[in-house]
Amino acid sequence: MQLAPLVDVLFLLVIFFAVTWQAGQQEKLMDVSVPAAEEGKDRKATSVGEIIVNVKNDGAIVVNGQTLNTDELLAKLHNIASVFKDQAVIIRGDVDTPYDKIIKVLDTCQKAGIWNIAFATRDPKDVPAPATK
Repeated sequence: MQLAPLVDVLFLLVIFFAVTWQAGQQEKLMDVSVPAAEEGKDRKATSVGEIIVNVKNDGAIVVNGQTLNTDELLAKLHNIASVFKDQAVIIRGDVDTPYDKIIKVLDTCQKAGIWNIAFATRDPKDVPAPATK
């Protein structure tokens, strides 16, 4: 039995999984601390084609590492929604983001024709306890 082809396949699998994992973790490493919620669907893996819209605490909108304004976001989402009718969007708003900034993003998604929208939260057990003085 030849081991060289087996080693080649194993290296290719390792590279494939490393690249795929890195792409999936890229959006989660943003400086966005989502609020905690007791009820919610536990989703460890995102499905293919989901768009993750990060709304930072200063109101900046980040998609795929690019900072966009609402007009650019609308154009991007409208182009995607014209091709994919049931496009899924996950809004990851920072816990300190003003409510009106989140509503602007939600409104932009709806203007683009996207109705499959979810909000990212985290488990309350993962929230660190507040510091006492």
